[in-house]
Amino acid sequence: MPLSLYDTLTREIRPLRPIDGETLRFYCCGPTVYGPAHIGNFRTFVMQDVFRRVVEAGGTATRHVRNLTDVDDKTIRQSQEEGRSLSEFTDAWTKRFHKDCAALGILPPHVEPSAVAHLPEQIDLISQLIEKGHAYRTEDGSVYFDVRSFPDYGRLSRLAEREITTGAVDREQADEYDRASAADFALWKAARPEDGPNRWPSPWGEGRPGWHIECSAMSMKHLGESFDLHSGGIDLVFPHHENEIAQSEAATGKTFAHHWLHVAHLTVEGHKMSKSLGNLYTLADLAERGHTPMELRYVLISGCYRQPLNFTFDSLAAARKALARLADWQRRLGGAPEFLLPGEDDFGPFGPVHEALCSDLNTPEAIGRLHSIGKQVVATAEAGQLPSAELENARHGLALVLQTLGLVLPSSDGPGSLASREAPAWVNALAAERQEARSNRDWALADQLRDQIRDAGWLVLDASDGFTLEPAKVGNPT
Repeated sequence: MPLSLYDTLTREIRPLRPIDGETLRFYCCGPTVYGPAHIGNFRTFVMQDVFRRVVEAGGTATRHVRNLTDVDDKTIRQSQEEGRSLSEFTDAWTKRFHKDCAALGILPPHVEPSAVAHLPEQIDLISQLIEKGHAYRTEDGSVYFDVRSFPDYGRLSRLAEREITTGAVDREQADEYDRASAADFALWKAARPEDGPNRWPSPWGEGRPGWHIECSAMSMKHLGESFDLHSGGIDLVFPHHENEIAQSEAATGKTFAHHWLHVAHLTVEGHKMSKSLGNLYTLADLAERGHTPMELRYVLISGCYRQPLNFTFDSLAAARKALARLADWQRRLGGAPEFLLPGEDDFGPFGPVHEALCSDLNTPEAIGRLHSIGKQVVATAEAGQLPSAELENARHGLALVLQTLGLVLPSSDGPGSLASREAPAWVNALAAERQEARSNRDWALADQLRDQIRDAGWLVLDASDGFTLEPAKVGNPT
């Protein structure tokens, strides 16, 4: 079944097929490696992973490129403050990002270019834009893109000219050097004293690339001047992706990306994520509370990617139960098959789940169908009404659906398993005392009590109406 997907540029759901008829080539804006990615960042990366898995499950090959932003104002400033070289600083956070991605079951991209490693391509692209009259050099040695030279500027975000020239965009503030127009954006930034040793030679003097030119150069280097799809969070539509289109198409005269996929924001307990609210949770933060990365993945795919998703700790607890239920069904159907060969005819009775995914990545509908069909199939099998061939087909179909969603089910003795037991009264008392400490904002005491509970072999899971206790490992002494 062909995949149809909403396109941000045309505001329509359109069929998505490879331009060359063989390999679907797509680019995802990756992380800026100056700190740990939070769960809002991972909503985008997880949904991009589901997108790739759906394409490949339908039998189409992919070429997935996801970049690393390892030079910008944030990476330079933070590395300088810590007294570390830029490469040492960004390498450490890159490793952390890779570790978190692996824990969430995110497939590694086929190519993962870094901005620093592609400076020659960026300088070459800037030179082309200057030669064609789309960019200009300022007295300090910076280079800016002339937005007025590209008549179609703004068509992705559909901003009026006055909004483009007067709108305040935090990340774009860093590009305000000596530009001729407020709408123009930096392609090359002249070196400043606060940059320290982080400067590179160019035809316009020492400096570093602007944020936007990095992605254009890297995507075209590894996917060609015109490719199938470009993706990122909804916050990148303007100015980042708008600027990518302008500078890329001004240089090549070709359509940059033929389809645009954007993922909406994540809120936390009904609030916007922010440092001031203390709700920029990372995977490590959730692990401290006893939750697994796969539970987070389940939550992140539970809502429509084009709509904001509200993350709650209750939803994590519900995800744990849902994953345990799926694991139980798989066990009752005979376990996972040893080999899986993706193809749309292999889903068996779970075909409707694949159909939902092919309909604009409708993951909430897919998950609903997965549970409905799974319950029915297991009941039919245990009633002896499912011939062996159909049972094997269902077993294979369930495994393929789980693989397409990227869900790894809990083991029989891991967190979230059905092999649970009742916590002893003294552990419940510790958990109640911890909840009271949290209510009093005595975080030190709450952490101490959490550690005592964990040492006793239990995980305390916070919820809006209290807490639940689950064994950290079946068989731990209490």
